[in-house]
Amino acid sequence: MLQKRIHPLLRQGIVLATLLCSIALAAAPAQADTVTVATAANFKAPVEQIAAQFEKTTGHSVKLVFGTVTKLSAQIEQGAPIDVFISADQHTVDTLQSKGLTVDGTRLCYAVGELVLWSARQGVVDDRGGVLKDGKFNHLAIANPKLAVYGRAAQGVMERMGVWESLQPKIVLGDSISQAYQFVASGNADLGFVAKSQVYKGGWLPGGSRWVVPQSMYSPLKQDAVLLKRAANNPAAKEFLRELAAAPAQQVIREYGYADCAAH
Repeated sequence: MLQKRIHPLLRQGIVLATLLCSIALAAAPAQADTVTVATAANFKAPVEQIAAQFEKTTGHSVKLVFGTVTKLSAQIEQGAPIDVFISADQHTVDTLQSKGLTVDGTRLCYAVGELVLWSARQGVVDDRGGVLKDGKFNHLAIANPKLAVYGRAAQGVMERMGVWESLQPKIVLGDSISQAYQFVASGNADLGFVAKSQVYKGGWLPGGSRWVVPQSMYSPLKQDAVLLKRAANNPAAKEFLRELAAAPAQQVIREYGYADCAAH
């Protein structure tokens, strides 16, 4: 039998088509995955901005879950489908790590938070927090110290000032620092202890009055993030954690008034 010959032009066309197919496959993006990130309430605004940019540049999807570190860690211990935990402290990550729920070598300090006594109205809060001793207000909002790191810091500041007990009738507890902020922003509380990130973005947000509490009055609010065991083989989760430590995300974090871990 005679072997059929392929016309030279047809042969060139087949080779070219094969080459173009190979190039297209090589240029195709990696499979998109989903990462579920549990985030302390104080970090809500920065992480939303970071997650949006991450989705845009990688094609991965990010599902954000917010709450107090106490509630989030309890959910993690109960097996909630969470891949990355962004805490408002280091102690909670210590606990999860001791229980074997985190991936070794993935933990990082991503920011140091600051506490601010804030009112939505001008002239309410002086620059030394003297209003707390004067007591000339109806309601003071703080995050519940039993649930939230920022709430415990606020309690510590008031104890140091000697006003914790006397202010008990005026204190309104929020489930999280976000709720404490809402109490003040809505006018339901005259003033309250909030995270600096809630009233600062590249500069103080307009209006209101504030006292930036000296960090000597409370333990540094070093905040850690970590990859959880269930996400050990999730490339999107690993990539998101790396993104959190990268320069663009760190720039966003600084814009919201957080300090660098290296400085503390």
